[in-house]
This record gives sequence, C-alpha cells and structure tokens, in this order.
Amino acid sequence: MSYASNDEIRGVLIQAGHERVLLPNATVAEMMSKVAVTPVADTPAWLIGQIAWQGWDVPLMSFARLSGLGEEPVVSNNKVVVLKALGGNAKRPYFALLTQTFPQLIAVPRDGLLADASEETLPQGVHMRVLLGEQSALLPDLDALESALDEALPVV
Repeated sequence: MSYASNDEIRGVLIQAGHERVLLPNATVAEMMSKVAVTPVADTPAWLIGQIAWQGWDVPLMSFARLSGLGEEPVVSNNKVVVLKALGGNAKRPYFALLTQTFPQLIAVPRDGLLADASEETLPQGVHMRVLLGEQSALLPDLDALESALDEALPVV
C-alpha cells in the first residue's frame, strides 16, 4: 500500500548512546561528518563544544550524555546533525547533536507512529518514546534541549 505524502511523517533517525532518536525532518538543517569541535570551558559534560557552521558558532550537544543514555566519545570521524532552534533566539538559531552513526532519513506512516507508554519516567530531554514498527525510538523535547543550552552556555 502506498501512502500519500501528507500521510507520512518524515524524520531523521540518529544513534544516541544505546538508543535511537527520531528528529523531525523539518528541524534538520544539515548532516555532516568529520566536523572539527572546539571545546568550551566550564560547561557540563554533555556540551561537547562548538562547531563552525555557515558563519555561526553552533553548540554541539551529546544527547546521550544529557539524557543519561551512555557515553558518546568525540572521535575524528564523528557525525553531527545541525538543527534549527525553535526557541526564537536570534543569537542562537542553531544547535547540533552528536551521533555515532550516519543519520538515516525515514518516512513513517502516520498510523505507524505509536506512543510507547511502558515507561513511567522518561530520560531528561525526552518528550516521548515511540514505536516504529517493532523498534522503538525517542522523540527529543527540543524546547528542553534549548533551555539546557541557554543555562549552560548563555548567549550574550
């Protein structure tokens, strides 16, 4: 059975620690690999540093570290997903997430995206767990990620 384009939700799957994370495709600005990372002093361990992208210093987060889903080492062949910030801060229109595998573009039928309510509490920065067929993925709380960034690395 084929689905009309409006019956699908397009997303990008990334690996964060031992979990898969489903990002809304509309928020993804670019996917890159082998990105140079500049560390930022006196920030939480989940704030890996900053990357230079399109004339911006974009903060790079480890979703796995922030959410307690495991460690993500920063290696020379790292992969990064640059996201459009939705919070409306003109001084920080983008932020990035680290991933160990190349992001995968997927189309999910609307009726194929099911909430998984099996967990009483979700990790920090997670809006909900969803089932994609027989596998699960986390939907990040993008507002919470931006708020965490604003606290850890205030924009002046």
